Amino acid sequence: MSDTNNETLRIISNETKDSIDQLHIVTPSIYASIFKEFASNHNTEIDNEQNLSTDLLQIESLTLTNLQVEVSKNVESLSSSTVKAIGAIQDKDELKLAEVLEETKKLKAEIEQLKISLYKDELTNVNNRKWLHDNYVDHDTRKFQEAGVLAIIDLNYFKIVNDVHGHILGDKVLIFIADQLKKSEYDTIRYGGDEFLIVFPADVSESDAFMVLNDIRESVLSKKIKGRTGSFTMSFSFGIEQYNKGDELSSIIERADTKMYKDKIKIKERVSSI
Repeated sequence: MSDTNNETLRIISNETKDSIDQLHIVTPSIYASIFKEFASNHNTEIDNEQNLSTDLLQIESLTLTNLQVEVSKNVESLSSSTVKAIGAIQDKDELKLAEVLEETKKLKAEIEQLKISLYKDELTNVNNRKWLHDNYVDHDTRKFQEAGVLAIIDLNYFKIVNDVHGHILGDKVLIFIADQLKKSEYDTIRYGGDEFLIVFPADVSESDAFMVLNDIRESVLSKKIKGRTGSFTMSFSFGIEQYNKGDELSSIIERADTKMYKDKIKIKERVSSI
């Protein structure tokens, strides 16, 4: 399975998961019908689904296996270093303590790399949804642990980019937009497909967040992207919602999403196509 096909299926899956997020009951047939609708929007036919599922499971299993191997290796290294440290302290062996210190520094660097692989979106290199949940949201309640301001960003005409210019250029556009959003210097997350989130701290007002994102959008609109049939301009729409400690992530995203679609109507009056 090619990387492009894999990425398209990931986008479709994320769109499907986002769509059913608010449903209280989801049966297999409901999920399948929604998935097929999004697949159709991406001009993707799901043939040989059994073979495809087997391939995807093998990929995910390999990824999990590699992570387990890395975690086990780090645990063994930590255990070994701990035993050495105890012995060095008991023997007052400064040389051995220095050796343990170097091993611990190396282990810390390896653990940091492992965290990056868990928390980074592999295409755009911004934070992923798991990072958002682990850093901002209570695991059990799915409620924010602290107050702040959330912005949801959605690319305009992105389906046309994929249809007309191909998914490879579509990937490059996603990377480009992610790089622009990172210039905000606030936490940027690829939430799924062509949707991003930026989380601002509580001391940033909605109007300040608006100015940050509007400046980035104007910068994006000033640039041309070269495609198969000529150059085009990308744009995005956004919605911003302030939240309090204890607010549910899903409800804040829904409210920001409503504002984003109102913004999308306005920006599409200004930028009618690509």
